[in-house]
Amino acid sequence: MRATIVLCGLVPLPALAWDLELHSVGIRARVGEKRVLGKEQPESFREYDVVAAFRLPWQRYAPSGWGAGTRLLASAGILQGAEKSALVVSGVPVLALGSRDGRFTFDMGAGLALVSEHRFAQQDFGGPLQFALTFGAGIPVYRRIGVGYRFLHYSDAGLYGPDTIGADFHMVELTHRF
Repeated sequence: MRATIVLCGLVPLPALAWDLELHSVGIRARVGEKRVLGKEQPESFREYDVVAAFRLPWQRYAPSGWGAGTRLLASAGILQGAEKSALVVSGVPVLALGSRDGRFTFDMGAGLALVSEHRFAQQDFGGPLQFALTFGAGIPVYRRIGVGYRFLHYSDAGLYGPDTIGADFHMVELTHRF
């Protein structure tokens, strides 16, 4: 499955077109504790989302099939905490190491997330725009079905002031590769 994304500037420059290929789709759910990169979160959160991974054009694989490539992880889901729910959407470009077919992967990246609600009782994310840091690993379990682990960190990186705190998520993934 392919999609074309065209990026154009406000100045009269040629458009840059990327022919993106859908790599996988999946569902993710949070497991784990209340720590934020060494600190304790005031609130406990749950997150459930759907994710689509698109291959970006920069790939480098050896004839053996092992190497590196870039992908864009796009997700949408629900963040729940302190009896509130928020919509979360994110776009995170990642560098993926592993097999060309995507069966065995390790990836890491940084991108942006938007949350529809940023205040949860004792915890304030600061605002709707959050930086998203991630790393994950995946393995096959049956044909095109795989499972994985993902660490996801949301933070405003001080953008909204010094009194905000982000959230960490240890997530399990179930994916289908194309």
